[in-house]
Amino acid sequence: MKRWSRRRKILVSLILAFVLLIPLPLGALAVSLRLAYTGEPSAEAKTRGKDAIWLGHAWVDGRKTDADIAALAKQLDGTGIRDLYVHTGPLEHDGTLPLAKISPKARWFTDAVHKAMPKIRVQAWLGDVLQPEKNPGMDIDDAEVRSRVTTTSEQVLAQGFDGIHFDLEPVRSGSKGFLALLDQVHAMTSKRGVPLSVAAAQLNPAPGMNGVVAGISGMSKWWSKSYFRDVASRVEQIAVMSYDTWMPLESLYGGYLVQQTEMALEVTPDHVDLLMGLPFYWEDNFSHRGSAETVEAAVRGAQLGLGTSNRQNFGLALYVDFAATPDHWTAYRQGWCRAD
Repeated sequence: MKRWSRRRKILVSLILAFVLLIPLPLGALAVSLRLAYTGEPSAEAKTRGKDAIWLGHAWVDGRKTDADIAALAKQLDGTGIRDLYVHTGPLEHDGTLPLAKISPKARWFTDAVHKAMPKIRVQAWLGDVLQPEKNPGMDIDDAEVRSRVTTTSEQVLAQGFDGIHFDLEPVRSGSKGFLALLDQVHAMTSKRGVPLSVAAAQLNPAPGMNGVVAGISGMSKWWSKSYFRDVASRVEQIAVMSYDTWMPLESLYGGYLVQQTEMALEVTPDHVDLLMGLPFYWEDNFSHRGSAETVEAAVRGAQLGLGTSNRQNFGLALYVDFAATPDHWTAYRQGWCRAD
C-alpha cells in the first residue's frame, strides 16, 4: 500500500473537520434554539410602554406633511411606543453633518411631534459605515473624528430632538474607539439631560462562532457579552438589531430571539433600557429569510426570553416604518400590546 504524503494527510484532515466537526456544533445550536422556542409566554410578558420605532429620512427632508404627522399619531395610539428614532442624516466620514442640506425639516418634525404626541420622545438617528470593514468609512479610532461627531450631536439636539441614537456599523467587538466615542457624547448629553441610545450588534450565540465568521469574511458579526455590557453601561438605552440572523426557519429564529433576549438581559445594567429589535420589513436573501424572520416569531421569542421577569425598562424596537405592512402592525399589537 502506498503511504500518504504529509500534505495529503493534512488536506484530508481539514476536509473531515469541515464535514464532520463543524455541522455538529451547528446542529446542537439548532436543537437548542428549537427547544428554547417551546412553551407559552408569561401573561406579564407584554409592553411596558418603552418600545421604539426607527423612522426613515422622509420625515425630515421635506417629503412629509402635517397630514402624515396626524396619521403617525393615529398609528402609534394604543401601542407601547415611546421613542422615535428618526433618520436625521448619514454622517460624513469625517464626523460632520450638513444638517440644513440633509435634514432641512428637522425642526419642523420635532415641533410637530411634540405638539401632536407630547408623550413621545424624538431621538436623532445618526449613522455611518465604519472602517476597517468599509473603506471609505468613518474612523472612530481617530480622536478628531470623535470630537466632530460630538459637536454634530450637539448641533442636532439644538433642532429640538430629545436624544441621540447612534447606528454605526459594523462595530467590532472590543472596539475601544466606539467606547471612547460613547463616553465623549454621553458627557455632553448628560449635561443636557437627554438620553443617548445605540443600535447594538447581536451577541455571540456560541463560543468560537465569531472567530470563524471573522476568519472567513474578515468581519465581526457578533459582540461578546463583556463588550455588550461595556457599551450598555455607557448609554441610557440599547436596542439590539436582532434581525438579519441567517436563521432558515421561523422556529429557529424565534429560539434565537429567546437566546438573544436572555443574554442581553444578563449583561444590560438594571438602569438601562433594553430593547429587542424586530423586523418590520420583508427580504429574502442569505442573511434574512422573510418566511423565518417574522414579527410573530420575534415577539414570542422576546416574550419567552423575558420569562416572568418584572423588569420594566424593557421593550421592542420596530425596524422600519416605511417597509411595515398592516400585518406587521397587527402582529405587534396583538402579540406584544395584547390588543384585540
